[in-house]
Amino acid sequence: MLQILGKASSINVRKVLWACAELNLPFEREDWGSGFKATDAPEFVALNPNAMVPVIRDGEFVLWESNSIIRYLAGRYDGAFLYPSDPCERAKCDQWIDWQASEMNRAWSYAFLALVRRSPAHQDQQQIELSCANWAKHIAIVDRQLETTGAFIAGPKFSLADMPIALSINRWLETPLRHADFPALTAYMERLAARPGYLAHCRNGTP
Repeated sequence: MLQILGKASSINVRKVLWACAELNLPFEREDWGSGFKATDAPEFVALNPNAMVPVIRDGEFVLWESNSIIRYLAGRYDGAFLYPSDPCERAKCDQWIDWQASEMNRAWSYAFLALVRRSPAHQDQQQIELSCANWAKHIAIVDRQLETTGAFIAGPKFSLADMPIALSINRWLETPLRHADFPALTAYMERLAARPGYLAHCRNGTP
C-alpha cells in the first residue's frame, strides 16, 4: 500500500492527501515533521536528503517533492482526468503548479511566518506589509485567471493545478490580514466545495 510520510497539517502533505482522495487511492500515513537533522532521524533523511515532507513509498519506489508526487500519482493511477495527456492541456496545468511553487510561495512566505507562525525572526512591520501586498497581487492574478476560465485555474475542468492553487488561497483566507474582495476567487472556492477531497484537506480550517 502507498505510504505517505508527513503531518496531515502540512500544506504540501495536504496536497498529496487531496490527490489520493480524487484518485480514490488507499494509503497509510505516518506523522513526520520537516527540517530534521541527519542525527535526529537518519531513516527519514535517507529517504529525502532535504529532510522535508512529504515523502511517499510506493512499493520499492520512493519520491519526494509534493508537486512531483501528485504528478506521479496521477500518471501511475489512471489520473488522466486530473493531469491530461494532451501536451498543451498538460502544459497549462504544469504552468500553474510551477507558478504557485516558484512565485506565489515566495510572495506569502514572510507574512505567513509573521502572522500565523509568529516567528520572532519575521516581525519587521515593513516586510510584513510588503509581503501582504505581494500576496494580494498574486491572488489578483489567480482571480483574473478564474474570470477568464469561468471554472478552474487551468481551464474548464478541475485538474492537479487546482490543488496547490486552492491550498494557497485557503492559506491567504485563514491568515489574519486584510482580504480584498475577489468575486471570481470566492465563486471558485464555492465550486470546489462540491469535492470531498477539498473539504477534507484544503478548506478544513488549517492555514
